[in-house]
Amino acid sequence: MAVYSHSRVSMYENCPYAYKLKYIDRVEVDIPTTIEAFMGDLVHQTLEKMYKDKKFKKRVSKAMLVRFFKDLWDREYSKDILIVKDGLTAENYKKMGIKFISDYYDTYKNDDMTILGLETQDKMTLPDGNKWHVRIDKLGCKGDVYYVCDYKTNSRMKDQEEADSDRQLAMYSIWVKNRFKDAKKVILKWHMLAFNKEAISERSDQQLEKLQQEVTAIIKEIENAKEFTNTSLVRIRSEKTC
Repeated sequence: MAVYSHSRVSMYENCPYAYKLKYIDRVEVDIPTTIEAFMGDLVHQTLEKMYKDKKFKKRVSKAMLVRFFKDLWDREYSKDILIVKDGLTAENYKKMGIKFISDYYDTYKNDDMTILGLETQDKMTLPDGNKWHVRIDKLGCKGDVYYVCDYKTNSRMKDQEEADSDRQLAMYSIWVKNRFKDAKKVILKWHMLAFNKEAISERSDQQLEKLQQEVTAIIKEIENAKEFTNTSLVRIRSEKTC
């Protein structure tokens, strides 16, 4: 039995050949880190620190979090990090990260959610016996209502249709319901940091059952695959003939 994840299954759906290279052939590809990914990772680390410090009753202030982020940036930033968008510099992204953290702190500093986990690393067993990787940015509850939260630094707001069809957090909610028997409701929440807004969704037990069936069907297709199409190459050829 193998361990699958949202990102692993998504790679197969987007490009089976890329999946084959990474998970079957185990080819190591040196892909440069983008400035967006770098900034997002540091924002995640900073918000994780915010909640860890609160858990241990340490003083948490916006100024301290901003300083933590700046120190991380200055220590880990490298000129090898890729900046694609014209007219933007690393300093622009650094300022964005500071704004994301400042806005988040102002909005949630007095939130009474009980934090149950940060950057969780767990696995749940699927109906076919395979495992599914559970990595939740922030897991919390208010009484018997549980929250599966994800931090997003995207420059585009997630709309309701996307939230209601999202597979990643919905699969995590199955794990939450299995582990916490008192959970009457599991809310999926995306913190859209660029907008200081939330996208929220919820799944019924029937929807989650259907989702598990769909996921196990995709995994069966992956495990039975004999050919792995390079869809990136197909797309390029298609564009050339248009």
